[in-house]
This record gives sequence, C-alpha cells and structure tokens, in this order.
Amino acid sequence: MAPEEPIVVVYATAPDVATAKKIANVLVDKHLAACINILPEMISVYRWEGQVNADDEVVMIIKTRHDLSERVVQEVGTRHPYDVPAIMVLPVSSGNPDFLKWIGQETTPPAIDVS
Repeated sequence: MAPEEPIVVVYATAPDVATAKKIANVLVDKHLAACINILPEMISVYRWEGQVNADDEVVMIIKTRHDLSERVVQEVGTRHPYDVPAIMVLPVSSGNPDFLKWIGQETTPPAIDVS
C-alpha cells in the first residue's frame, strides 16, 4: 500500500450475526478488509414501502483502504439478503498511525512466489 492511500470505514447492517460473520469472513479472507467489528442487538427504525418498521439488526464496521471500498460494497451487496442493504463508505481523517498502517498491510494480499 502506498503511504498516501486513505483508510476508510465501511458501515453496513445485516439481519443477524450469522450473516454478518459470513460476510466478514469473506472480506478478511480476500484481503478486502483488515478487520470487521460485528455489533449485535441493534434496533433499526425505518420507513419501507410506506410503513414504519422496527427490526433487530447487527452493525458491521469494516476497516479497509479507500481503493478497495467499491469492491467491499459489491461483496457485501452480493452476499446480503436485503433488496437494499445499508452500506456506506466513511472517510477516516486520522488515527493511530500504526493501526492505519496495519490496515494497509492486511488488505494487501501476500506476493505469490512463482519460483
């Protein structure tokens, strides 16, 4: 990762912990995210198709590089059961430099030895 590559947080919700874990495992396995925090037991209140709903959900806080954010959005969207999943990319303006560097390292796949 180039030092100037910005880090972002992708905020997404899921209907349950099992779905969030499946999505998280794929993202980390593919080096698209360094870490995903899954926060259970959230209640979302929203209007959908003219009705106000209140449903249990979980939050996923996905740490990645900006240049990977669109791939993360696509991966989450294709594995998500909702018609319109909540997925937002949020900029990170500052943080622990060592942690931000770690995110960059974890989202860079290891080089393949072709020798």
